[in-house]
Amino acid sequence: METRELRYFVAVAEELHFGRAAQRLGIAQPPLSRTITQLEQRLGVLLLKRTSRKVTLTEAGSVLLAEGRAILGALAAAERRTQHAATSRPSLVLAAKAGASGELLAKLLDAYAAEPGAVAVDLLLCESQPQQTLYDGQADVALLHQPFDSTAELDTEILNTEGQVAILPTSHPLAGRSHVRTADVSSLSDLPLARWPGPGGAYPEGPGAEVRNQTQLFQLIALGRTTVVMPESCRANLLEGLAAVPVLDAPTVTTVIAWPPHSRSRALADLVRVATRL
Repeated sequence: METRELRYFVAVAEELHFGRAAQRLGIAQPPLSRTITQLEQRLGVLLLKRTSRKVTLTEAGSVLLAEGRAILGALAAAERRTQHAATSRPSLVLAAKAGASGELLAKLLDAYAAEPGAVAVDLLLCESQPQQTLYDGQADVALLHQPFDSTAELDTEILNTEGQVAILPTSHPLAGRSHVRTADVSSLSDLPLARWPGPGGAYPEGPGAEVRNQTQLFQLIALGRTTVVMPESCRANLLEGLAAVPVLDAPTVTTVIAWPPHSRSRALADLVRVATRL
């Protein structure tokens, strides 16, 4: 297989829509469709089930999506690391979601910087999907939050777990409660739950506001346009006029440090060791 074919297939498999995938790749839809058909014919398997209404992955397609992500990520990482090896400044790139795990991130960076032989750590703050930076080779390591962020095909170590809270305007009737349940929040017609983009950048269907980062999200909540259920550590970043109410039946959130399984970096191993110690 050619890397071009893999890139095309991964885009379609993530978007599950040929039009959106073509737009994402910057190409026309007919050559994209032809490439996927030719790839299926050469492999002798059906990768995608197509109807006039939707596109779904077959079992074989799911396997190729996982393998394709790993291959494309390894290629991008090899290119970046090869170029980086020619510089005189060794470093690691650490990806994290903007506004998330701020206290943990600060402690990790300080603790690692105090280690003998520590290298520079460049931060890559993402609006969403920080795991994608590991798949495509932009980052060496990332802080992820399960169940929101996928850790498929990655090595991980658990750092901590926490409950979740509903973020509401202080003027809202639920803001004064000691706790709520998921049904209480999801049934708020005046404050529909915010929608985050998926791996391909597309938003799920729904009435809630489309958001890309925490700053935008909190401003929309303060204006009474949306709400969200988030890890309780987000309390540290709340704006004036917002309240955090524990959601008793929300699943716990597990923060992990994740990295590609093929990495052999000693600096990365040291950073992971410091993170698990914290």
